[in-house]
Amino acid sequence: MQAARELWLTLLLVLAMCVGASDPARAHAALIASIPEEGAVLSGPPAKLSLSFNENVSPLVVALIRPDGTRSALDQVIVRERALDIAAPGDLSAGTHILSWRVVSADGHPMAGTIVFSIGAPSATPPSIETAADWTLRAAILAAKIALYLGLFIGIGGVFAWVWLGSARRDGRPVVVAALALGIAGGLLSIGLQGLDALGAPVHRIVEGAFWKAGASTTLVHTALVAALSMALSLIALVVPTVMARLLSIIALMGAGLSLSLSGHAAAAEPQWLMRSMVFAHTTGVAYWVGALVPLAAALGSGTAEAQSMLGRFSRSIPWVLLVLVIGGIALTVVQVDTPEALIETNYGWLLSIKLVLVAALFGLAAVNRWRLTPAVEQGLLHPRLKMVRFVVLEVACVALILAVVAGWRFTPPPRALSIAAAQPVSVHIHTLPAMTELTLSPGRKGRTSAIITIMTGEYGPLDAEAITLTLSPPETSIAAIQQAALKRGDGTWRIERMELPIAGSWSVELDIRVKGSAPILLKSALSIRP
Repeated sequence: MQAARELWLTLLLVLAMCVGASDPARAHAALIASIPEEGAVLSGPPAKLSLSFNENVSPLVVALIRPDGTRSALDQVIVRERALDIAAPGDLSAGTHILSWRVVSADGHPMAGTIVFSIGAPSATPPSIETAADWTLRAAILAAKIALYLGLFIGIGGVFAWVWLGSARRDGRPVVVAALALGIAGGLLSIGLQGLDALGAPVHRIVEGAFWKAGASTTLVHTALVAALSMALSLIALVVPTVMARLLSIIALMGAGLSLSLSGHAAAAEPQWLMRSMVFAHTTGVAYWVGALVPLAAALGSGTAEAQSMLGRFSRSIPWVLLVLVIGGIALTVVQVDTPEALIETNYGWLLSIKLVLVAALFGLAAVNRWRLTPAVEQGLLHPRLKMVRFVVLEVACVALILAVVAGWRFTPPPRALSIAAAQPVSVHIHTLPAMTELTLSPGRKGRTSAIITIMTGEYGPLDAEAITLTLSPPETSIAAIQQAALKRGDGTWRIERMELPIAGSWSVELDIRVKGSAPILLKSALSIRP
């Protein structure tokens, strides 16, 4: 009883320390503006190139693809708060150019994108850029992530169960030790794979030091190193005296929770104090529950008296652990999903829905074990004990599926991040000899939006227009074009307060500018509307 009190007091103390020590990070990064804007047609070469994000990012690769398809690296990049200022080459020719960029966001995930702009006029045959996903690399990243999870939960949790729930026989030892070995390998390997993903390189180049250096520059390295150290401590706990084993196992369990709170979508969300503490609590709770399954199943299979006492301790403690898991899971889901519609409208939501179904099945199996089979097993009955072993094996299989689903989130930004990006304005700059305009839609996503139009002459002088009509043509011909007249405001801008854009995609833009005593000026371009 005294040992149990010490255990929970230590858990609470380390949780408080980790919450207090969490350094600030922001949400998943999103590009919110660029110079030139996406789809802009410029009268001459841009004086500078710039990318602005909703949070701090670190540049990895910035390159320019010219109209003839040649690619040049842009090495002169200045990081200015949340923007990247890039020195533009001085020899840019007429035609369509593609600014390609790769950055790493505060949550440790690499991001990539392109900005297409033209000088003079768009090229008849624009240059192309390879955007196909490297499925071999993705499979390797997914496998490393699953191996890491196995080490954190089956490995660290298994050692913790032996030491604190009582199993001198170390039933299930081969599985737990294998999980720890896989976890250490997967955690360390994920650093190199992160570098490959960050720089867009294939798997076979993982032996090159540059990619390990790139991976080590992201926040994932903190997760990988803390996790590997924690799993190493669990291995040491197997060969030291009981008192030292208890100390090392609890440090390892805390390390498991801490490791996943140092990077990732959930850990980088706001409010930081809540999200990091919830990730920590959720991870340690999962490790405690999941880690006990393999030793418990093996001990029950052996039929020793020690198995019954181990089952009794586990059954008495697990309701409190499940309470922590449910509270943490709800908090993380509410923040990450943002809206109920996101459960069916985003890939992240679909993965979450699958996970919730599997979790419900897991809770069902656990409930049968706890309330129907445990009392009979504690009485020494053979049939319920064998049935519980089968149910625990099913729980382990269900956990393995859940870990595979959770690992898939590595490639799916949460709805929270998508909402941040979609809420940002989207702009297009059109520059011709008769006139130039800046058109901004806010927000730049489907649904209700408003437009701000600024006009000047092609030589940056004032342009006194009598009327401006905006026509937006959707990518699907079955939907009618939207045409509305803009109203001039006292600040010189023209505005449309309300428009409804029914779908996302590349919309055609046409501005009809009427100037007294002159022929109408017609400006055309395209604008990407987010979902």
